[in-house]
Amino acid sequence: MPTDVNQSPWEVMVVDDDEAIRELIVSYFNGLGMLVTGAKDGRAAIATLQRSAGRFGMVVTDLNLPGADGFAVLQAARQANNNCYVVIVTGYASLDSAIHAVRVGAYDYLTKPFSMGQLDVVLTRITDRVSLERQNRDLVRTPSASAGVSAERMAAATASLAALGQGLERLEAAVARIESRLATGVGSPFARL
Repeated sequence: MPTDVNQSPWEVMVVDDDEAIRELIVSYFNGLGMLVTGAKDGRAAIATLQRSAGRFGMVVTDLNLPGADGFAVLQAARQANNNCYVVIVTGYASLDSAIHAVRVGAYDYLTKPFSMGQLDVVLTRITDRVSLERQNRDLVRTPSASAGVSAERMAAATASLAALGQGLERLEAAVARIESRLATGVGSPFARL
């Protein structure tokens, strides 16, 4: 389970036209103590995002939605909050849609059915990344090494940058695994919804 979700300064939006799936995911985030809003179609999600003043830091959206698809929701989420993490979920996975999702800014791509454990992993990665980004911003705001930054802080900054690089490598590996699974038609080894 993510370690920092209760201190999360943002809300989560869940967009799915299947009420049972939407409510299950909303309940998952509520159970973690997070603020969460559900939307039943793409048009409602986009309208909410446009009025949100950037409060949504994470959007979990189905790809195939009435009114507007998940890519339109992703675009609206990123316009409302450029730092928003968007997770695309779909029951109609294809290599093309997975690659397109990542290229246009999706943080992750999950194939239905998926487990809550998979959402837990995604949320943990997002929480860790937000924490790392916050630490790096704090380091940038402090005086530079020539102005007296301690060796410990410089070491911490270097370690943070190394961790970010490793995280990006893991993300690239995950995308490669998604592409491989979609290309071979192999399903997820995780428990299903």
